[in-house]
Amino acid sequence: MAFFKTLTNETEAARRVLFSAPIIEKSLTGDITLDDYVAFLEQAYHHVKHTIPLLMSVGARLPEDKEWLREAVAEYIEEELGHQEWILNDIAACGYDKEAVRNSTSNSSTELMVAYAYDMVNRVNPLGFFGMVQVLEGTSVSIAEKAADKIRSALSLPKEAFSYLYSHGSLDQGHIKFFENLMNQIEDSREQEQIIHAANMFYRLYGDMFRSINGNHGIPHMTYKGIKDAA
Repeated sequence: MAFFKTLTNETEAARRVLFSAPIIEKSLTGDITLDDYVAFLEQAYHHVKHTIPLLMSVGARLPEDKEWLREAVAEYIEEELGHQEWILNDIAACGYDKEAVRNSTSNSSTELMVAYAYDMVNRVNPLGFFGMVQVLEGTSVSIAEKAADKIRSALSLPKEAFSYLYSHGSLDQGHIKFFENLMNQIEDSREQEQIIHAANMFYRLYGDMFRSINGNHGIPHMTYKGIKDAA
């Protein structure tokens, strides 16, 4: 069996647990508040802004026999540049102060996920980062556009408030095929086990981030400026 298929199968249970997070279920039915949506964007900003630094660390730490993978990492870097600014612009389109978000701190669940990513890359194995890729891109392909449509309709927000979700729903379709081809070139069983382990951990940590947003019932850590009824 090709490794990508194995990776998908071995992480399916963790994926289902992530999708059971209440705020995901609410977003797919449109039963979500504006504060919930902006709180999600805030936490998305706080992990997405680390994507480029993490990818740079992965590229720097890959061994010479993974030069083909380093080239792929360079492509990922080019594709991911500036995405955190898309999120801040979405927040502004919702009528909130994006600079307040830029200067805020993440909640503890987001901080733990980011810390695990850096630890995996810098201490354990840079290949483990591809477990995070499996989680983030696979999740966005599955639900991003559908959730954006439901939230937009429920909250009467402009399309400009959903550049992050809409772009990742379509953009990551191509990324997933690219990622599948990369993973199918990983043949060492120990490396495969590391990626599977990391993916299961990232599903858990990403799910914890979503659950923390729901549990806070709104925007954590700060008060936003701006209108509440952006339309």
